[in-house]
Amino acid sequence: MRKIIASIDMGSNSLKLIIGEFMKNKMNILAVSECITDGIRYGFVTDKDLVIESLKEVLKKAQDMIGLPITKAIISVPSQNASFEISEGSTTITSEDHIIRSIDIIRAMQASSYNQIKSDEELACILPISFKINDEEIVNNPLNKEADSLKVKTVLAMVPKENVLPLMECLNKVGVSVIDISLTSLGDYYALKNKSTNESTGAIINMGKDTTTVSIFNKGILVNTAVIELGGRNIDNDIAYVYNLTKNDAKNLKENLCLAHNRQASPANKENVTNKDGQVIAIDQYEISSIAMSRLDEILKMIKKQINLLTKKEIHYIMITGGVTEMPDFSLLVEENFGHTAKIANMMDLGARNNKYSTSVGLIKYYENKMRLRNKEYSIFNLEEQEQLSGIGHKINFSENSILGKLFGYFFDN
Repeated sequence: MRKIIASIDMGSNSLKLIIGEFMKNKMNILAVSECITDGIRYGFVTDKDLVIESLKEVLKKAQDMIGLPITKAIISVPSQNASFEISEGSTTITSEDHIIRSIDIIRAMQASSYNQIKSDEELACILPISFKINDEEIVNNPLNKEADSLKVKTVLAMVPKENVLPLMECLNKVGVSVIDISLTSLGDYYALKNKSTNESTGAIINMGKDTTTVSIFNKGILVNTAVIELGGRNIDNDIAYVYNLTKNDAKNLKENLCLAHNRQASPANKENVTNKDGQVIAIDQYEISSIAMSRLDEILKMIKKQINLLTKKEIHYIMITGGVTEMPDFSLLVEENFGHTAKIANMMDLGARNNKYSTSVGLIKYYENKMRLRNKEYSIFNLEEQEQLSGIGHKINFSENSILGKLFGYFFDN
């Protein structure tokens, strides 16, 4: 069976849809589709009609690339007011051979969420920390082990319903079923993780258009997150204010002339632009880079402060991603603020070699890892559709359930 998964990153600047296929535990990107939207601010839907139109556009682009409609996807949800709780759940192994199967793992994880979710909250994800067999042996993956009972220790990540339901309503309007939801931080982590991140405590930072998300991971488990409401748009606003420009002209100057640090900026490198009063003015690279550098330095200092507020543990790594990090010479500013502890992400997935895609690429890797733990294979395309992609597979039928049901139920009800 071909394992093909789609994710949609519902960002404030653009919607990004990526379709990935796993072969021999390696992900190959089949399609990348992106379009600008003005219907989302700070991660929240502000205009459903605009979001729906943007979704139609991004879905059509993807369909044109692969020749098939996208009707199922994982989506990212905003992390504002997210809460995290350590919980435990257990189940009895009732099969005759007492071999732990994927359904037993699911039941134990489900049990850890019972009576833990408030009425105004939605479960974003359940992250297993460890499993215990027969109240004795602690393992990372209990699948296929013999036991009478299974316990699991988990981290429950919850967000307000307002973070989730408007996004799902928009997707429902365009005929896309949400197969799973996740915080952007998890996507970023799975896009960037390595052996070192799995064994230590560190911070993953995503610097986006409207917000900067700071997340703490302990041995691969998301334990805390916070959102700073500053991002690339603030640089645009600063440039627009200083030079009396439209926001669009300011954005173009940032992308084509501006550096993140003024160390290597040249006053002789200039660009002429007409301001809102109709005057043609010359803007030099050193001056505009100094404006951007001031704002970026402010955000990086706030990130450092937020990390200290989120955890008292020693931080072994800081990885920074998001579209803002693509600004030239951004690494100079990061080194000044964090030394060699912090590294800028370097997305290497063919077809998505830009840090703005880290969330959407990582969400697919996160979901595939989740399915592997459950010993299940999954594809957004059925048998007939997979044959159109020159593959063969096994058709899966889905039931319509709550988000929590989607998280656990699709793979065992049919």
